Amino acid sequence: MVSKVKYPQWFSLSLSQAKGMEHRIDASAYNADAMAALTKVKSYKLGSLPLWGENGLVKDAFVGSRFKRIYTTNESDIPFFLPSDIENVFPKASKFISDQTKADFEALKVHREMLLISCSGTIGKSSLVGAALDGQVFSHDLLRVSFNAPYDLGYVYAFLNTDIGLALLRSNNYGAVIDHIEPEHLMNIPIPNAPIEMRQQIHDLIKVSYDLRDQSNELIDRSQRVLYRELDLPPISEIKPRLYDANNKLRCISLTASRLDGRLDVSYHVPEIEAIIDALYKNSDSVFPLGNPRLSKKIVLAGVFKRTYVAPSAGVPFLGGRDMMCLTPKVNKYLSKSVHKKRIEKELAVFENYILISDRGTIGKVAIVPKHWNGWAVSQNIIKVIPSDSSIAGYLYAFLSTSYAHKLLLRATYGAVVDMIDDNNVASIPIPILKDESIMQQINNDVLKANDLRYQAYLKEQEALSLMTSILES
Repeated sequence: MVSKVKYPQWFSLSLSQAKGMEHRIDASAYNADAMAALTKVKSYKLGSLPLWGENGLVKDAFVGSRFKRIYTTNESDIPFFLPSDIENVFPKASKFISDQTKADFEALKVHREMLLISCSGTIGKSSLVGAALDGQVFSHDLLRVSFNAPYDLGYVYAFLNTDIGLALLRSNNYGAVIDHIEPEHLMNIPIPNAPIEMRQQIHDLIKVSYDLRDQSNELIDRSQRVLYRELDLPPISEIKPRLYDANNKLRCISLTASRLDGRLDVSYHVPEIEAIIDALYKNSDSVFPLGNPRLSKKIVLAGVFKRTYVAPSAGVPFLGGRDMMCLTPKVNKYLSKSVHKKRIEKELAVFENYILISDRGTIGKVAIVPKHWNGWAVSQNIIKVIPSDSSIAGYLYAFLSTSYAHKLLLRATYGAVVDMIDDNNVASIPIPILKDESIMQQINNDVLKANDLRYQAYLKEQEALSLMTSILES
C-alpha cells in the first residue's frame, strides 16, 4: 500500500479572527479542519447563531466544583460517574464515593433536559441525560448545558456529533498537557440557524433514540433482577467469605493441591470467590463452564498481527476495548478487507448477539453485539464469545454483565506488566443454569429484545445525523 504524501496545512488568519479568539495565535486554536468547518457553518443560507451568548441557543453551561473524593468499594455508597461513562449505551458508575465526602452532591447531579459534554482528556464526548443518568453524581470536569428552547437540546447534540461540530468544539482547546475547554468556549462556536421545524424534527429523533435506550436498559435491569431472585443472590457487597485461618496470626488460608488450578498467585485464591461460587451452586439446577458446548460454540481471542489500515470504503470498522460499550462507536480505524480477509473471517468478525469481554486495560467489561455491528472486526483486546444459539445468548449476557461474573473474570487476571485474561480463563467461568427453564428463557428473550431496541435507537440517531448533515451541506 502506497502512503499518501502529507503536505503542510496552512491558511490565512485575519486580525479580527485573532481578536475574536482572545488574541490567541497558537496553531491548535486554528487547525485547518476547524477553519474549514467554520467557513461551512458561516456560509449556511439562513445564517448562523452562536451556541451561547446573545441570540444563542444555550441557556446556561457550567462545570461542577472540585472536591477531594473518598473512594470506596461498596456499591451501596454514592455512585460516581466519570466523563468517560457518558457515551456508554448502558451507563454504569465507574467508582463509588463515601457520603462522608465533603461536597455539594446536589450541585454535582445531572438532570433531564441537560446535554453533557466532556471537557477534559477526550474533548467532545456528548450525551443527553436519560433515565439512567437522571439525578446521578458526576465529576466536575464535565460541561452541563441547558437550552432556551427544548428542541435545541437534540439539535445541538446532533450538531456536535458531526465532524464539523466536533472540529469546532475541539478547536477551542488549550493547555500544554491535558486539553481542556471551559463553558465560555461555547460562545465561540457558531451553529446553523436552521428553521425551527427542522430543529424540532432532529430533536424528536434524538429523543426517541434515547427513550429506546432507556427501554433497552430497563429490560436488561429487569432480566438481572429476575436472575438474582431465582438464584437467591444477595447484593455482591453482602457476600460473606469464609474467615481466614483463625489459628494463624497472619491473614491466610489453607488450600489443597487439588484446588490450586495451576495458580499460585494469591489474588486467584481469595475467600470471596469461593463464597461467590458457593452462592451460584446453592440455588441453581446445575453449573457449567462457559466453554461447554451447551453454552458456547467458540471463545476466540485474536492473535497479535501487523495491521494495514485503509479508507472506510475499502476496510472493515475496527473496534477497540474503548469502543465496545458505545451504541455508535466513533470508529477511525478500518482494516483492509483484502490484506486481512482470512483473519477477519476466522478471528476478528463479530455478529449480532455475540458477547464481547475486554481482556486487558479495564478487564471484564461486557457487551452484546448489536445488529449494526455485523461484520465489524475486534482487536486482540477483546475476547468474543459465540453463543451456542440464540436461545442462550441473552441469558449469557445477563449473567456475564453482573457483579458476580465481574468478580470471577477479575479473579483470573494475570500478568507482570500488563494485566490481562485470556480465552481459557473466560471458558472456565461458571455459568449457573436455572431450575425453571421458562424463566431462563424469559431472561434470554428480554435481553435479545433489549439488543434489538438498541439497534432501533441507532437507526433513529442516524436519521437525525443525516438531517443535520443535509443542513450543513445546503
